[in-house]
Amino acid sequence: MARNIDRRDVLKGAGTAGVVGLAGCITQNDSGGDGGNGGGDGGETDAGGETTEASDDSGSARTIQHSVLMPLTGDLASLGGPIRDGGTLPVKQLEAAGDVPAEFDQTVEDTQTDPQAGIQAANGLANAGYPTVCGPASSGVNLQVSQQVFIPNGMVGVSPSSTSPAVTDLDDDGLIFRTAPSDALQGQVMADVAANNLGDSSASIMYVNNDYGQKLAEVFASSFTEEHSGSVQESIAFEKEQSSYSSPLSSAMNDSPSLLVVIGYPASGIQIFRDFYAEYGNDTDIMVTDGLRDSTLPDEVGYDMSNVYGTAPLATGPGQEAFTSLYEEEYDRAPGAFNAQAYDASAVCLLANAVTGENDGQAIKENMTAVANPNDGMEVTPENLAEGMRAALNGEQVYYSGASSSVDFDENGDMTAVSYEYFTFNTDVEGNIEQLDTIDFKA
Repeated sequence: MARNIDRRDVLKGAGTAGVVGLAGCITQNDSGGDGGNGGGDGGETDAGGETTEASDDSGSARTIQHSVLMPLTGDLASLGGPIRDGGTLPVKQLEAAGDVPAEFDQTVEDTQTDPQAGIQAANGLANAGYPTVCGPASSGVNLQVSQQVFIPNGMVGVSPSSTSPAVTDLDDDGLIFRTAPSDALQGQVMADVAANNLGDSSASIMYVNNDYGQKLAEVFASSFTEEHSGSVQESIAFEKEQSSYSSPLSSAMNDSPSLLVVIGYPASGIQIFRDFYAEYGNDTDIMVTDGLRDSTLPDEVGYDMSNVYGTAPLATGPGQEAFTSLYEEEYDRAPGAFNAQAYDASAVCLLANAVTGENDGQAIKENMTAVANPNDGMEVTPENLAEGMRAALNGEQVYYSGASSSVDFDENGDMTAVSYEYFTFNTDVEGNIEQLDTIDFKA
């Protein structure tokens, strides 16, 4: 049964924790190419990184431009390919329909899980005139790209997985949105699960040494100690992709906490867990976040990881079943974390572009909420996206109900309703991840 958390309590907790920095999570990997043409040359990039020229036989049909900016390489790469695939799927779906009176120019770029590389890639998209972007993924990249490229160039950015509370407070001229929830909530969800589901009263935290890790660790620590009377013994930062994590693990485990919280990404997580099991066995509960919700971890680590639990945003939107079918049919695999959020980010951008009638980010931003939040028009879901695009292009009123959530934006471009899953690793189930509970969040 789903549990409910009131948003007002979450925001109050976030303020208590002093959450003003950056955060971030999942990305995408390179599953068959560099993900883009580097300059947005009017080509269309499919989910495997192949670029083709948009056809020129469309007559009077207008061309809708859209881009996907994700980490195809770097520390988050193992989770990125499926997220990119979710973000590129709406255009593939619309083109396959064959009766949408528009051409689509879509390209994909790689942030390399690095702010400077992300800025360079985003500048390429800006120079090529792409008005909307699904991405970036991690908040450390998203905030920098938004501030230095999207906002100055009047581009609409919609991240499917940037979870920093700082995204809410950007001076963004109404251009920055996201379909993922804020870590102001996830930190409290984690603390609630640790205390009430796992029964832990003491914890140490290991977090990746960036704003995502630091701020999520702060929110968890504040909520665990103040709301659940727990104790945090150590909070240890670690660098990404090191050859050994024995030293930070020794510091974190020094006083034998009942729970070890690990906030990081898969490439680093593999070595962390290898070192942990070699030195400490499986007598300690471990909690991870969405950044480590990777079904390949048990195989990579060489351990069943049955003592590892986690929380992650969950896809529970009205269009979730239709999206899952579309995704599985296209890619022959089930969608994973933030795949649905990426689909929704692109779908809303495309609908807003259709309603606007031009590839202009400043104009499109005015229609983002109009095509996402409920109105008197036609409801559009992943199941009838092509029909919805035809209606939008024809000037009819539409509103999108998504795969990850209802995709209703508040005044800050954040979601008004999302759900989290509480999961564990279980090598006896398909996909190695078992959902134990859901936790709902509504404004």
